[in-house]
Amino acid sequence: MPLSAVLLDTHVLVWLLSGNNRLGSKSRSLIQDAANAGVLYLSAISPWEIAVLVSKGRLILAQDVGLWIQAALALPGIQLAPLSPEIAVASARLPGIIHPDPADRIIAATTRQLGAVLVTADGLLIDYGAAGHLRAFRAEF
Repeated sequence: MPLSAVLLDTHVLVWLLSGNNRLGSKSRSLIQDAANAGVLYLSAISPWEIAVLVSKGRLILAQDVGLWIQAALALPGIQLAPLSPEIAVASARLPGIIHPDPADRIIAATTRQLGAVLVTADGLLIDYGAAGHLRAFRAEF
């Protein structure tokens, strides 16, 4: 059976690249398997989110944010999922009770569009998955 696509929430990418131990071993295995299969994705909104966090001083990187993002996107097996007009519209029409943050809504819509599993530690997105609106995998596992 082919591996499902996997989409990384923004903080999961940061945890992965920084070696943060909050990212669990099952998540690391899932991410590695998806990368090896060529089905690992990052939403196009995530580079923007990272740049905003850096500009507000809420995230400190060891190098310039632009270079960090370029290096992240050059990792073997990772693909940038574009922010298409369909995803933009879908993010405003998501069913059920969903995250109020526009970036997280775009990530949720991208996950649904790809038919992917979202790796996240965001409780609101985990709850949205538990309600049956997307497939979510708790990043700490």
